[in-house]
Amino acid sequence: MIDGRAIINPSAKLEVGVEVGPWTIIGADVEIGEGTRVASHVVIKGPTRIGRNNRIFQFSTVGEDTPALAYSGEPTILEIGDDNVIREGVTIHRGLVQDQGRTVIGNHCLLMAYVHVGHDCVVGDHVIMANNASLAGHVNVGDHANFGGYSGVAQFRSIGAHTHIAAMSLVIKDVPAYMTVGGNPASAIGLNVEGMRRRNYAANVIEALKEAHRLVYRGGLTVKDALRAMEPLCTTHPEVAAFAASIAGSQWGIVRSRKHADAS
Repeated sequence: MIDGRAIINPSAKLEVGVEVGPWTIIGADVEIGEGTRVASHVVIKGPTRIGRNNRIFQFSTVGEDTPALAYSGEPTILEIGDDNVIREGVTIHRGLVQDQGRTVIGNHCLLMAYVHVGHDCVVGDHVIMANNASLAGHVNVGDHANFGGYSGVAQFRSIGAHTHIAAMSLVIKDVPAYMTVGGNPASAIGLNVEGMRRRNYAANVIEALKEAHRLVYRGGLTVKDALRAMEPLCTTHPEVAAFAASIAGSQWGIVRSRKHADAS
């Protein structure tokens, strides 16, 4: 199960059923849960906690120090949940004490080849990041978000749940839940209806979200007035409430339509 050519620090804790391939290096203060498989040529540095039944492919670097100039060697942490797939060449950095001191990957995520997750990012469950998608530091990503290849997100931004970021996009504003965005800089394309259909959302829920979307993006209202107008929908549909909360909680402003962005 553990190749004799791997180098494992004596302080590392590997649970039952962990597999480690040749020429992999597992450092001090690393914990790996039952059933996780680590391929060859992987580097895992601590403090890092990895859950159960993950797959980590060759040439990935997991739990490395952040290159942020503010980092001075403090013992920050990386936490990875269960049932994730981390493909070839992925890099995931630990946190900064100037923020929360930890980077978090949830459960059932797929990080394809050469994805980068920067320090202090919090990535939810069932997130898919296609090849070379990158998150700068301090990015929050909601459940079921989907990133196209070579997309990038600026630091401190929030990506709402059930969103789709198109390939080659650069996100410099917050993305509300359920939205599809694309371009450089990314602008609002519409709701991620296809994603909702794939997750078997009821037709009335999708229609309620469409109405909420119209209020924000097509109603000619300020964000404050649009949020007020959708309050009745929020009381009957928790999905609309989540959409509204992701807008109300934005610290950097939300992505707007291309027409609106050009006008401003």
